[in-house]
Amino acid sequence: MQKHFCITWVLCCIFPCLLKAANPFYPVKDIPAALKENAHAVIRLDETNLTIRSLSDVRYVRHYIVTIMNEGGAKEAGLYLHYDQFTSIRSVDGTLYDVDGNKVKSLKNSEIKDISAVDDGSLMTDARMKMHNFYYNVYPYTVEYKVEISVATTAFLPTWSPQSDYECSLQEAKLSVDAPADFNLRYKGAQCQETPVITKEKNRTVYTWQISNQPAVKKEAFSGRISQVLPTVFLGPANFKISGYEGSMSDWNSFGTFFYKLNENRDVLPDNTKAVVHKLVDGLSTDKEKINTLYRYLQKNYRYISLQFGIGGWQTFDAASVAAKGYGDCKALSNYMMALLKEAGIKSNCVIIKAGEGEHRIREDFPSSQFNHVILCVPGAKDTTWLECTSQTLPPGYLSSFTDNRLGLLVDEKNSKLVRTPVYDMNSNRQIRNIEATIDDKGDAVVNAVTLYTGIQQDDLHSRIHSLGNDKQLEHLRKYLDFSSYDVTKFNYSEIPGDIPSIREDLSIKATSYAAVTGKRIFITPNMMTKSLSRFYKAEARKTPVYIDFSYVDTDTVHISVPAGYKPEALPPKVNLDTRFGRYSSQCTFEGNRLTFIRKRECYQGEYPPAAYPELADYYNAITQADKAKVVLVKE
Repeated sequence: MQKHFCITWVLCCIFPCLLKAANPFYPVKDIPAALKENAHAVIRLDETNLTIRSLSDVRYVRHYIVTIMNEGGAKEAGLYLHYDQFTSIRSVDGTLYDVDGNKVKSLKNSEIKDISAVDDGSLMTDARMKMHNFYYNVYPYTVEYKVEISVATTAFLPTWSPQSDYECSLQEAKLSVDAPADFNLRYKGAQCQETPVITKEKNRTVYTWQISNQPAVKKEAFSGRISQVLPTVFLGPANFKISGYEGSMSDWNSFGTFFYKLNENRDVLPDNTKAVVHKLVDGLSTDKEKINTLYRYLQKNYRYISLQFGIGGWQTFDAASVAAKGYGDCKALSNYMMALLKEAGIKSNCVIIKAGEGEHRIREDFPSSQFNHVILCVPGAKDTTWLECTSQTLPPGYLSSFTDNRLGLLVDEKNSKLVRTPVYDMNSNRQIRNIEATIDDKGDAVVNAVTLYTGIQQDDLHSRIHSLGNDKQLEHLRKYLDFSSYDVTKFNYSEIPGDIPSIREDLSIKATSYAAVTGKRIFITPNMMTKSLSRFYKAEARKTPVYIDFSYVDTDTVHISVPAGYKPEALPPKVNLDTRFGRYSSQCTFEGNRLTFIRKRECYQGEYPPAAYPELADYYNAITQADKAKVVLVKE
């Protein structure tokens, strides 16, 4: 009896283990070798099912399995689910597996964090986020999530990007959209099959896309957005409904008309504000003076606060509310400025736009909700004035790199259309630096630099001097100075007003051992502050186009006084480089006890084919080489 009990006990212990070993869940050993190459994470399966029940009822179900190969892929194991008035999370399931596919643990509801999505600039929002991460660090491991979400609008159909990032490969993915037969689904595939498999069942139509065995893509220098590189399917409705309002995205004019009607009659000013407008502008003779005066009035008296609540993401607070409260979001402030101008007899239009540095491209051939910001366009007889109404510091007419050189949707009652914001050319974006330096016989240097930054080249500095105190400004400044041991003895910034803003920087530095002194020789790098330090390697086969976001020109004139009794033993050769990406020149001369180094670099904005990258790498590497060239002085 005891022997029988022991055998039974052993079998009871062994059988679950055998069962567990016999049914591993996506073990790492099953990943094809080609998908492991250059991969921090491997997406084993991504099944997304979208069911459109009506214009105001969409169900989203996603089954997602990813293997995290190393620490570099850990972010792919996180779950981040945004929700708001339109979006509700119905269920979340998650499981963690080890390298062999054995279950480690299941997700508990108590482990899901639920936080407000309010940021520092938001006063009112209903946006929240559910977050989870297993925080497992025994690599490799696998995570599985199943999510079901309900969305009360068809205005925000998701973009499908199953290969979510660089250095992330994809084993298998499937997107299925189940819609009523009379629902006009618009779609566009990029880097994958353009046309889905379409099946019809009774009064429903199912659209299916499948992708498999996509190797990891290494991020390449000067590459575009991920959606321009990795497989992506964009979805959009022809007609949609949101909070009881119906609209169309069939073309840009229809989409703009929806925004116009949604915000119609919200530009009515209270009488006291109308009186202020006339007091400010009635004595002015030109529209430009009136625009500038009212813009500065807006900047001085009203501030930006994000208001994202329900339809408020698309519908503005009315002008009377902004006048009473003294604040508004981008829509409300742009609408309010439009109302001020209207009272002054000047027509303007709101423009919805994709804001952000480097966000220069939208899918022009796919009308949809691709925007996150609103600015104001004031057409004129000879030129157009653009106003960033959320800024209290920008000059009137200047947009900055936040919204420059991109298409936005100009909202009009009958003629909404895509329009391009100003392109700031090379001569607008300057860095002009003049340096007077003295080096003693120990190699220590005293450097006095005056630099003028204009246009996009002053944007970051403009932001820092208006948001940071002196200590933080100095902390940022020190990140960009290439001296091994030094003290900043003085720095000062002065803003110079103009249609293209400028900032003057005055800087004094004491640098210890800037020059190397060896015996009777002194070794000096004459390019003291504008060196290109990057080194670019030629890929075996460049996969993506080369993007240079904006044009600019840097000019440096450096004068260095050296101790008496030295003469040049070696001077850097004169350099002239002329390419389709830009031009570069530098030369160094010596006269008396004074070195003079003159450098000029021009960069040309543009998109270039992948085959152009080796030429670009050679050009940039030649600049780096020229910038670090040294002067050798020998004592007479």
